[in-house]
Amino acid sequence: MPFVIKTAVNDPRAKRFVFAAQKTMYGGKAIAAGDEIFVLASKNAGGRGLIARGVVASVKAHTRPRGAARWTPRVSIEVDRVRPAKHPLGRDELKPWRNVKDGSPQAELDFKFYRQATDKICGISDETAAFLRTFF
Repeated sequence: MPFVIKTAVNDPRAKRFVFAAQKTMYGGKAIAAGDEIFVLASKNAGGRGLIARGVVASVKAHTRPRGAARWTPRVSIEVDRVRPAKHPLGRDELKPWRNVKDGSPQAELDFKFYRQATDKICGISDETAAFLRTFF
């Protein structure tokens, strides 16, 4: 399964990204070393959306803290960048698909990443991964 992470990115041109204790949703906790991942630099942290395609180099799952009533599973990952994005794709480009339920890759991305502002790792469909590959 391919994945997307939306989070703050300190250096969009880094060859390796390190993301600590990231929330997982929509199948994101199944991420494993060797998986394909697309990196979205969070607009909340000054990013511009899709910046890179990579391969997950390592994954470390975090355990639920003692006494936590509600807790979203988290993982720390390292990602080796394969290619930088050639075209932008972020909140502004996906806005026309807000609340659209047509099964399109754009609607899937908008729903999973921009319906709520939370940074997270999510699993995506093969169709959406094929769509994202066209940006490289």
